[in-house]
Amino acid sequence: MGVCLSRPVYDKAPIVEDPACFPSYDGNGPWYACLPDSEVAPRMAEKGDAGPDTAQATIPQVFEEAVMKKPDMPALKVERPLPQPIEGKVPPALADEDWTTWTFKQWLDDSKACAKAFVQYGMQPFESVNIWGFNAPEWHIGAMAAGFAGGKCAGLYPTDTPDTAAYKVVHSQGSVVIVEDRSKVDKIVKALNIRGDAKRIKAIVAYGFEPAAGEKVDITGCGQVPVLSFATVLEQGKKLGDDEINKRVAETRPGHCAGLIYTSGTTGEPKAVMISHDSFIYESQMVINMVGRSTQLGAGQERVLSYLPLSHVAGMMVDIVTPVVMANRFDGYTTVYFARPYDLKLGTIKDRLCAARPTLFLGVPLVWEKIADKIRALGADVTGVKRTIADWAKGLGKQHAISCQLGGDGSFPAGYGLADAMVLSKVKANLGLQELKAGFTAAAPIRVDTLEFFAALGLGIKEVYGMSECTGACTWSLDEAHAWGSCGWQMPGVQVRSFRVNETDLNKKTDVPNSPSLDNTEEQYQGELCFRGRNNMMGYMGNPDMGPEHVKEMEKKTADAIDNEGWLHSGDKGMITDKGMVKITGRYKELIIGEGGENIAPVPIEDQVKKGCDGICEIMMIGDKRKYNVAIVTLKAVGANGEVPGTDNLDAGAKRLNPAVTTISGAMEDPVWIKAVEDSITAANNNGKVCPNNAFKIQKFSILPTNFSEELGELTPTKKLKRKVVENKYMALIDKMYKSKDNYVKYS
Repeated sequence: MGVCLSRPVYDKAPIVEDPACFPSYDGNGPWYACLPDSEVAPRMAEKGDAGPDTAQATIPQVFEEAVMKKPDMPALKVERPLPQPIEGKVPPALADEDWTTWTFKQWLDDSKACAKAFVQYGMQPFESVNIWGFNAPEWHIGAMAAGFAGGKCAGLYPTDTPDTAAYKVVHSQGSVVIVEDRSKVDKIVKALNIRGDAKRIKAIVAYGFEPAAGEKVDITGCGQVPVLSFATVLEQGKKLGDDEINKRVAETRPGHCAGLIYTSGTTGEPKAVMISHDSFIYESQMVINMVGRSTQLGAGQERVLSYLPLSHVAGMMVDIVTPVVMANRFDGYTTVYFARPYDLKLGTIKDRLCAARPTLFLGVPLVWEKIADKIRALGADVTGVKRTIADWAKGLGKQHAISCQLGGDGSFPAGYGLADAMVLSKVKANLGLQELKAGFTAAAPIRVDTLEFFAALGLGIKEVYGMSECTGACTWSLDEAHAWGSCGWQMPGVQVRSFRVNETDLNKKTDVPNSPSLDNTEEQYQGELCFRGRNNMMGYMGNPDMGPEHVKEMEKKTADAIDNEGWLHSGDKGMITDKGMVKITGRYKELIIGEGGENIAPVPIEDQVKKGCDGICEIMMIGDKRKYNVAIVTLKAVGANGEVPGTDNLDAGAKRLNPAVTTISGAMEDPVWIKAVEDSITAANNNGKVCPNNAFKIQKFSILPTNFSEELGELTPTKKLKRKVVENKYMALIDKMYKSKDNYVKYS
């Protein structure tokens, strides 16, 4: 894939404006429900993607019809047995024919066998199947089995703590818990027994190890619970009849809950976003339609690499729902390749990309930035004529990419074809992205310079925006309609607006005028981004087992998110341009309110600092209700991948900044390093676009000895920064900065 276009660049976003293409919200609602057995009827438009063009159905129905059409096509591929690193070296990927493969029919047969076994164990309609482990075919099978058993999938993040995992199992009304490894059995049982309020667990199923014959565990409130191997469950299920699961599938409605997506909130227990069968199917079909018209996605075999958590809405949508929707309702089909569990930690995700050669790839910003770091590291070693040729090729690539922005002409500069043949195509092949039709980024903000970097290589990464509460996405970007710094435009059938919302009553809101351009970020053009449509959540689930007060609390939280006109309030501050492009400028909860009352969005300033110093991994501004802003900085380190903080050894751009210094602890003392960070902060402070006055500037900074990570509780599973957690954790250092007279304050 490149930024080469098969059609002209649009002058403005291709927004559908016909009112008949949007669901009606007549009346005062409520437009949500919170109980596990609730039904929220699909929000149908009169015509278009949000109307009859996307037929109502349930995921089991779509899956069975897909298998009738494409039974023998490869659906799931995994390397089995898992090749293990030897003395720190990772074995090469297996040849494609040696990957263990499930066809669509085999996937369906195993899903139905599991569902029949789950029902025999005692799983009731509307209960949940919890899955705790890294992506694997068994994850996909278990997720589909939940639907055939009349229930829903409620995945856990692989990095969840035992306490969080136990909360989700109890809260979701978990009946069957699928786990990857022995340690997770021990952890979940211990945590559940500490809670003491589990009531519904009928079985624990293992897919990464073989339990002992007849093994059981004691779970308070559930008694003796069998621990079974996945193979045993399949064997038992295949001996059972289909009558009961057929009955449950027939009784399942498109407006029933298909999956719970637990928000990775920064405070309190996570909320369970209820996504209906219809919302999943509508969102998936709409995306394939849009991207297919732009890139021919869905015409033949498509390939995706499964590595993002399947418990996240993006992983669930791209890796599980979209393959069955595509196989049913489009000419093509999707084969899902599974990454190895250690790929992200050991930095070997590129090996799996080269094996899978994905045609569709979704990367969170951290993944794209890690890939960029590797390319930059290789480029730093290139000198002489090769360096000159590479710089020339990337220069032409960037020229073409700029011409492909919204309102451009899509033209190719002279020599682009040669540059692509000599350099750009080879870089893409080296990454395994030479057959990529659509590359996207979502889940967190991405720096514009990262998008520019890949575009110069001929890889156009398009930004998508949304949240779990809208089934993943409400704005989209395409090759022919995108702009760096924007997360796209409202998707067909989805309304996206910017409102100025009353602080005490979200039902009181006024429209914010559109901005003349993405660069016009004056306060008058900014408001809270809100959206509504067929992809909005059912609500946050309240579990009656946990008492009426808990249910009331979830109903209130839902009412605080969806107003009486059906608008879902995102909490994101942003604007919409005259050309229909959406730009996020920050989150209202993250805004720094300066001593003079200024509303300061930290992310644009932080991104500008990171852009100026390739060795910086993250920077976080602090300054709420203080006289000025300070910042804490982390440096790129070996082993830091968002899940773990990594080592003291500098990596990537940080390793090159001062070759005489190889560690973070050394950089914290090094004048070259301190000046490099200080210069980058000064450059950002002097950039009027992000720092319009002194109140926005960073006055002091400190370098932390480790990176932020999930392990240390500083990042969410989607790699968003828990700002308040970090601020509280480093409060002593922050207070020290405010008391110091120095610009650089050494961590202690």
